[in-house]
Amino acid sequence: MKPKDILRTLLSSWVGRIGAAFLALMLLVSVFVLATYPLDFGKKVWNNPVYWADYPQSAPPAWTNTFSSGARVSHTIFTADEPYDVVTDSTGRYLIYRFNLGYDYDEFPAFTSFSLSGVTFSDRPPILSLSILRPDGKEVLLLRHIVPGAAAGETAPYSRYSETPFRVYLTGDQAVAYNVRDFAAGELGLSLSLAEVQAKPEAIVFGQPDGAGGFMPLPGEYRINVTALTYADADTIAEVKYVLGGTVYGLMGTDSLGRDLARGLLFGFPVALLIGVVTSVFITVIGTATGIVSGYVGGKTDTFIQRLCDVLANVPLLPILIFLAFIIGQKLWLVILIMVVFGWPGLTIITRSMVMQHAASQLVEATRALGASPSRIMFRHVLFQIGPFVLSQMIFSTPGAILAEAGLSFLGLGDPSIPTWGQILESGFSTGAVYVGYWWWVLPPGLLVVFAAMTFVLLALGLEPVVNPRLRQHGTA
Repeated sequence: MKPKDILRTLLSSWVGRIGAAFLALMLLVSVFVLATYPLDFGKKVWNNPVYWADYPQSAPPAWTNTFSSGARVSHTIFTADEPYDVVTDSTGRYLIYRFNLGYDYDEFPAFTSFSLSGVTFSDRPPILSLSILRPDGKEVLLLRHIVPGAAAGETAPYSRYSETPFRVYLTGDQAVAYNVRDFAAGELGLSLSLAEVQAKPEAIVFGQPDGAGGFMPLPGEYRINVTALTYADADTIAEVKYVLGGTVYGLMGTDSLGRDLARGLLFGFPVALLIGVVTSVFITVIGTATGIVSGYVGGKTDTFIQRLCDVLANVPLLPILIFLAFIIGQKLWLVILIMVVFGWPGLTIITRSMVMQHAASQLVEATRALGASPSRIMFRHVLFQIGPFVLSQMIFSTPGAILAEAGLSFLGLGDPSIPTWGQILESGFSTGAVYVGYWWWVLPPGLLVVFAAMTFVLLALGLEPVVNPRLRQHGTA
């Protein structure tokens, strides 16, 4: 059959159409990831704790608020690379950054933090202040910070926080606790010890006394003000960031390190396709080629190939992989290589039996009588006779490779530098996510593994009429 006929046959059944739609979805997501993610996403982002420092840990997806009895705080990150306003007076030049926050939650934030990066100045170092204007008109001064000045021998312009941002974990900072205590005493009329303030700074900033010695959330519009006093027009700040740490986050939540599971799961799409397609293609090419040679040539060649298949088919895969992972390291290419090396013998044995039948056919006998070379007969006539079967076997072996990688990663034998669905599952089980009810950490990667496997199973079922013409003739696809 021609390629267009194969495609038409595939799309003629609802099973084939669903499989094709699933495959198209996987390809679209993979293209999106490759176009928007850095190629070193695993090392640069996923396994970089600094990158996830401003994210909540073990937070469920934000959409779970729909099913919650109370409104939980959604994780929000405010960033600005340009000031909201610039005011100049006799003191200096003020860069004013402003973020508006509509707070309508039934609980307090899990944490808050402030970050500053890319400060450049030519004379005196800038002075920054962070404050929050509450809905009741009261303003809380949280932080004052003076950028480190020029060091001995350093020449202008001076650069600070260009490589590593200046970050303050406001929830646990002692200077912030002193400022919040002063606000509680001056504006709320509460006499609190420093230890009491450090235990609940967000409750004081985003709440009001409940009359029973505690605090309840104060809903309304908050304004986060960041003011930088600079002394030259050339002084700049690359980015200002304020983080309101929520208890729910994003589409798929976060893990115990604060990593956005949605981003890791999306990155798993091209990785799954890479593992499945590369492994299945190599297994199919090697298994088909050796099966054709074994079945057509026969003799000692056939005996050698079959004994090699018997040996590889009976070698325990897991101990070898553990040994190689210990010697070479846990690499994705090593997992693919092992699956290819030990995956082709089964196809070789099946292909050999089919080739032996076709080798005795009248077509092959006639072609041999016309003087065709063995190589031409094998790869021009025999291969095309078993081509549909080979195509279906290649598609069928793809989900096996994806499941094998997920299983090996779940056992801790995968490549830890690349986030795969198996790796995410393994980290969830190893940290006890199942036992503490973090379902968003376990169910999505497991379902995606099943989805990828079912995609290729449906494609293979849709191609059954290509392999078996009788199904096509009777219209039972």
